[in-house]
Amino acid sequence: MLNLFMASEDSATLSEQPATPFHDIDHYLAIPRVSGLALSPDGKRLVTTVSTLNDKGTEYVTALWELDPAGEKHARRITRSAKGEAGAAFAATGDLYFTSARPDPENPEDHPVSALWQLPADGGEARVVLSRAGGISQVMTARDAGSTFVTASILAGSADEEADEARRKGRKDNKVSAILHSGYPVRYWDADLGPDQPRIFAVEPGDEPDPGKPATVDVAPPLKLRNLTPDAAGMLRNADSVVSPDGRTIYTSFDKPLAKADSRSVLVAIDVDTATHRVLLDREGMSYFAGPVSPDNRTLVVLSESDTTPLQAPQVKLHLLDVSAPGEPEANLRPLARDWDRWAIKAAWLPDGSALLVTADDDGASPVFRIAPAGAAGSGQGAGGWAGEEEVTRVTRDAAAYTDVVVSPDGQSAYALRSSYEYPPEAVRIDLASGQVIRLQAPAGRPAIQGSLERIEATAADGARVPAYLALPDGASAQNPAPLLLWIHGGPLGSWNAWTWRWNPWLLVAKGYAVLLPDPALSTGYGQDHIQRGWGEWGKAPYTDLMEITDAAVQRPDIDASRTAAMGGSFGGYMANWVAGQTDRFDAIVTHASLWALDQFGPTTDASQYWLKEMTAERALANSPHLHVEKISTPMLVIHGDKDYRVPIGEGLRLWYELLSKSQLAADDDGRTPHRFLYYPDENHWILQPQHAKVWYGVVEHFLAKNVLDQDVPLPADLGL
Repeated sequence: MLNLFMASEDSATLSEQPATPFHDIDHYLAIPRVSGLALSPDGKRLVTTVSTLNDKGTEYVTALWELDPAGEKHARRITRSAKGEAGAAFAATGDLYFTSARPDPENPEDHPVSALWQLPADGGEARVVLSRAGGISQVMTARDAGSTFVTASILAGSADEEADEARRKGRKDNKVSAILHSGYPVRYWDADLGPDQPRIFAVEPGDEPDPGKPATVDVAPPLKLRNLTPDAAGMLRNADSVVSPDGRTIYTSFDKPLAKADSRSVLVAIDVDTATHRVLLDREGMSYFAGPVSPDNRTLVVLSESDTTPLQAPQVKLHLLDVSAPGEPEANLRPLARDWDRWAIKAAWLPDGSALLVTADDDGASPVFRIAPAGAAGSGQGAGGWAGEEEVTRVTRDAAAYTDVVVSPDGQSAYALRSSYEYPPEAVRIDLASGQVIRLQAPAGRPAIQGSLERIEATAADGARVPAYLALPDGASAQNPAPLLLWIHGGPLGSWNAWTWRWNPWLLVAKGYAVLLPDPALSTGYGQDHIQRGWGEWGKAPYTDLMEITDAAVQRPDIDASRTAAMGGSFGGYMANWVAGQTDRFDAIVTHASLWALDQFGPTTDASQYWLKEMTAERALANSPHLHVEKISTPMLVIHGDKDYRVPIGEGLRLWYELLSKSQLAADDDGRTPHRFLYYPDENHWILQPQHAKVWYGVVEHFLAKNVLDQDVPLPADLGL
């Protein structure tokens, strides 16, 4: 991988290269990042998206790359622009669609918005096939039909495309950003919701604007949009939609508004011909989401998620819905792998409909599994033929996480992105018979890592297993024990099982630290009971699990128990705050985008309806870190972005004030304190801008070096201090 970054250097500078990209933050940020996969209908073309750092180091620019499914040819870049490209989808014809805000060569004066572009199957330049004032968000295609659909937003009061363009121009020209709300929610993660709302459109042949005008030989016929969801209001904001192979039906979820600012997701079928929709599944206490449609168009995979209560964690289940059977859809719904104690993510059918591929968190990995439904659509049986138990078979055997699974037309292979804590996402081919995984030739190789990764575990007081990964620096030994960093994952429903660019342990392993990555109570991949152990009582089992696994780690001779710190973001930040008020065992604590006062957080987060189902007022207070601020004697680094709507900035501001006014390390008579606050005025829950990520890691390294190692590491110069 090192050669990747040396390609443009002359021989005089080769010796200045770091040992690995993780030894220098600039080299780390420059590692290409792979995401998404699209496979052509004939299985001969595989396309992925690669993000690379721009010349200024302030933005990632995306491009589409074509990979050889056979793994023999080098990857090649097929798009190039300053604005980048995304959302690749193959049409049944083999044409490749994508979205981009790059300028249209045929209309260079137009103000660029995200438009629909087409790269012809038989070669040639990409061209804009559809552009509109509000842009294009996503493109969907039908596997067996020449049908193309897009998701795009319109202003709530717009009756058609012309009215929408005029309204947008008016708001822009008059510099109006005000939004009038009549429902909930009003924002999501880092986005203000409204006044535009998403719709699903069919892309169809349009009318010639000037039928009598001479045309050049390469002019393509115009396209137009037909609104398939004119009455959707804001119900498509969080929807994942799927198109049936024949292109006649789109299945999606609608966010159904309920009393007292609540909502749930109902499953609907949109008839493409009539632009009407029918509610298929709508049950109190349950949300439904559409999965892939079987090759014969008869069976829909459905994912359900039960509402939470203060005493009951959600349950996520897979189902099959026979959409061809008569009668009420509820009667044609049956559980899929009812007794499988994992939360599956729907992926893809095999071409003959005999089985379904899914992924699911499982003991520190996220493998590909095959589920063979009894009486599946491929067997020619409908609802009446569904009987017996399904067989769930693990296909991939390595300790890796798989995403973006697509299946070859012959059903012999699948393609996916694979990652682990040892390497970032990479495209692979999976032999579905043997489970063998072959890495495809990629735009970039794996970055070199100096260190090792081990799997360790502890046992909780109730007998539960507490697993973790431990990343160790080279040279850690009984004679040279490494200081330990406890990293607490967010969610809380998640797992440390896949590569992450935002919380990458190898950057600190390169500085000599050991990094502990535990999956305490509430983590996924260990069964429903492991989640239930911590439900609604964040300060109990999740906390004691973290202490148990930390105890196990510091008992190792290669770990220095006298030099430790704890770090976490989001829920992990909450846990870092809770740890700070419960123990003084750590030398430093880093808390990012963290919950501090749970009674305050509940009504101010962007999704209060979910929080208030889980936490009663009594439980919120019983588990709130702010009530223990007077006991905090550990230096804390608080990090928060002002545009964070999931954990609003008020949490960080209150935490900072109360640390300085109430903790045991409160500001002294001269206003001095060992606590620090790293504030980002224009970042959100995640620090997304590369230059700000560089500052993030630099400040964290400085703070840890000072308080854990008793060393002085300079702060990033760009802070201006």
